[in-house]
Amino acid sequence: MAGSENDVPGGQPKSPPASTRSILSTMEEVREASLQVARSAQRLLSIFTHDLEPMIYGEEPFLEAIKRLVLARSYAKVRVLLADPSRAMFDNNKFLILARRLTSCIDLRTMGPEYPASAGAFIIADDRALVYRLRIDRWDGISDMNDPAVVRRYLTFFDEVWSMGMQESQVRQTYQ
Repeated sequence: MAGSENDVPGGQPKSPPASTRSILSTMEEVREASLQVARSAQRLLSIFTHDLEPMIYGEEPFLEAIKRLVLARSYAKVRVLLADPSRAMFDNNKFLILARRLTSCIDLRTMGPEYPASAGAFIIADDRALVYRLRIDRWDGISDMNDPAVVRRYLTFFDEVWSMGMQESQVRQTYQ
C-alpha cells in the first residue's frame, strides 16, 4: 500500500511545517517584528506607511538593519510608500535623514490621488516576510516570516500603487 504524501520513509507521518505567524498587539511587538522582517531582507524591503512612523522606522536598530541591507548588497533596495505625507514629520526624521544619504538605495513615494488612502500599514522583506496592521491607529497586527502567498497579495498592491506614486522630492515640495 502506498503511503500518503505526508508520510516519510519508514511510515512515520511528516510533522506539519512550523508556523511562522505571530499575532501582534503592542508597539514593542510591532517594532520587534518589523526589525526581524528588515533583518531578513536580502534584496528588497517594501514599506507602506502613513507617516513614516518614527517609533517603528526611526529606531536605531531598524536604521542599522536598513544600512546593513543596502550597503552590503549593491542590488538591494528599500521602497517606502507614504499614504498620507501631510502627517509625516519631514524635519528631523531619522529615517528620512538616512534616506537622503542613501538616495540610490532608498526610494520614497506617496500614493497617487487615484488611490484612496488605506487604513493599514505593512512592511515586506523580499517576497516572503511580512508585518501587517489593519489600522494605523492600533498596534494589532500579524507577522509572518514565511508566507509567500499572503505576501504576494500585499506586494501586488504595493507595486501597483508604487508605479503611480509621486517621488519624495515632489512630496516634500508639496508639503513644505
